[in-house]
Amino acid sequence: MVDNSSNAPNIQLLLTGNELMTGDIVDSNSAMIAQQLLYLGLHIRKKVTVSDEMTDLVSEIQHLSQSADFLIINGGLGPTVDDLTAQALAEVAKVKIEQHPQALEHLQQWSKRRNFALNKPNLKQADLPAGCDIIDNDLGSAVGIKMTINDCIIYCTPGVPSELDVMLSKYIMQDIQLNLPNVHHYKVSRYQVFGIGESSLQKLINEQYTDWPKEIELGFRASMPLLELKLTCKSFQAEKELPACIKRLQSILGDHLVAQIDKKPLSFAKHIQSLLKDAKATITTAESCTGGMIASEITKESGSSDIFESGYVTYANRIKSSELGVNEAILQEHGAVSQQTVLAMAKGALAAASSDYVIATAGIAGPNGGTEEKPVGTVWIAWGSENNLQSVCLLLPGSRLFFQRYVTAISFDLIRRLLIGSAQVPLYIKERQVSSNPR
Repeated sequence: MVDNSSNAPNIQLLLTGNELMTGDIVDSNSAMIAQQLLYLGLHIRKKVTVSDEMTDLVSEIQHLSQSADFLIINGGLGPTVDDLTAQALAEVAKVKIEQHPQALEHLQQWSKRRNFALNKPNLKQADLPAGCDIIDNDLGSAVGIKMTINDCIIYCTPGVPSELDVMLSKYIMQDIQLNLPNVHHYKVSRYQVFGIGESSLQKLINEQYTDWPKEIELGFRASMPLLELKLTCKSFQAEKELPACIKRLQSILGDHLVAQIDKKPLSFAKHIQSLLKDAKATITTAESCTGGMIASEITKESGSSDIFESGYVTYANRIKSSELGVNEAILQEHGAVSQQTVLAMAKGALAAASSDYVIATAGIAGPNGGTEEKPVGTVWIAWGSENNLQSVCLLLPGSRLFFQRYVTAISFDLIRRLLIGSAQVPLYIKERQVSSNPR
């Protein structure tokens, strides 16, 4: 039952599956659930993992439902004999298992779309606890289950991550909001930041915002490449102070602030895609040291064909010449990792792809290949358009994969800043630049 002495509801999580217990599957679903709850200002108080054993499932559902306001059960809704969640739920609720007409209709439509004949194991997924409600599964065959036991609202969800993701964001999170106790009040604002680390950001805030309101909790979630900044209000009074607080933060962060997060965080590539779509523009890439990672990140996102038609991975010097028209004299005189080469790569890609914007990279990813003049971690990046092509040389020491990921992220940020008309010099250029930046 809801504990009105606490401002936050008691949310618990039960994971089921032999694969989780043996380590054959790494649990990423609980992280997904926790992150989506965080968008509501909520957190998981307890998490339990059990094997596919009926006695264990029944015992844990009974125990957890006696203390939780909301219980999310993940896994065990499939067609095989070890998928026992529905049966365990029915035993705890002391009801029979029966064929649910909506679940059956869902299965029939699911199989019809795939030209697939339903068999007996599939039909097991329509056998649910009597009196339960179903949660639509937009992708898979197994519907979710919603029941109230011991005054605890229970949501049973599929173990397939893509199916769980949609079910959470489209149905369950909204239902939790509708059923929150009146005493609960949270407002969470989230932002994605690039180019300032946690400690540097905290230092800036400490120095420039000495009267930070106590009613607003400041939090960080470090990730690569975008840092997440979270402001949590736990009272109506704190929420009134939030707009002024956000305005001050925006002033401190400047253009290091990439975007506000409405629901799920967006990738850097998705932000670039959105800006290019707004500008009705396209982009191409000419990559050496990043080995196609920039193009790969762009094309991971749905809708990328609207802004990206082609990219070029020109690792060898002869390919830089044959594919992008880089003059061999430039390569011989200045080398592959040089301003002259990266600008020539960018111009060649713009001409070949007939795109509006370009990103080009040439560097030394390591761990070998560095010199005293050009140590491992040196990179030249060129970005912009035919009439506004810019370049910069940075030193980014670290592992090979770190270097490639960081160069990719910085490349996206430089294009982002160009597209939003930013005149601010980012912190990473102030700290990492090792050469002048002539046009």
